[in-house]
Amino acid sequence: MEPCQVLCTNGSDDVLNFAFMAFCDEKTPAAFPDITYGFYSVFAEACGISYREIPLREDFSVKAEDYFGLSHTIFIANPNAPTGLTLSPFEVEEILIHNPDHVVVIDEAYVDFGADSCVPLVARYDNLLVTQTFSKSRSMAGARLGFAIGCPDLIRDLNVVKYTINPYCINSMTMAAGIGTLADGEYTRRNVRTVMENREFTKKELEKMGFFVTDSSANFLFARHASVSGGELYRRLKEEGNLVRHFSRERISDYCRITIGSKEEMEAFCASVKKILEVVG
Repeated sequence: MEPCQVLCTNGSDDVLNFAFMAFCDEKTPAAFPDITYGFYSVFAEACGISYREIPLREDFSVKAEDYFGLSHTIFIANPNAPTGLTLSPFEVEEILIHNPDHVVVIDEAYVDFGADSCVPLVARYDNLLVTQTFSKSRSMAGARLGFAIGCPDLIRDLNVVKYTINPYCINSMTMAAGIGTLADGEYTRRNVRTVMENREFTKKELEKMGFFVTDSSANFLFARHASVSGGELYRRLKEEGNLVRHFSRERISDYCRITIGSKEEMEAFCASVKKILEVVG
């Protein structure tokens, strides 16, 4: 990868914001799933850009064919949030092939937890922009460091936006921490393995208790139970000292998103869930 193919920013949110500014306008609106990272619609509205939300399938997966020939700038979180489900690089490539004149942005914030990165496709498709972050697998959320990988022309366009509105977005301490993280890849890989092991442990425990859990490739699980609503489970867990995410949107209101922590934390979480089910069941 050449330097002209990479842009570093203040978290991957910065890249995404720049991408909405650089690649969307009145003639080229944005398109993204109806259930996905909530900031996509925020960025679009802040930039005065119209957007199309494309419904996920019944199983919450993204259907690649729904994005063929859209004449939109496409934004897809892969793995998706809050479901944790993924598209394969082959499916992403199909979207790229069917949108040759429009930019496709693949947001890989959670890719290291079990998905396949689309970065290798950058060498073959000039309309692909891949974003990643140091906030998840690299444990640097508070430092705010993200990056984009794409062809030189796309990176040049993003730099025009960056140097127009926010040229000095990365501080020296974050730069040093980022270099240190990259120099110790085994530390990151070890953390990722731990999260994945704890994710599988928690998924199995929840399934034993009757939960439906999506096949997440992120550092969280997305789960529901027939005996308790997502909102009630969220409130009762909060009373027990366990914080999860609940979304009020009707289609996913029975689900909670559960971030994966240490083994001890997940054991305590599962014990709280079991206690709650004994009460509501």
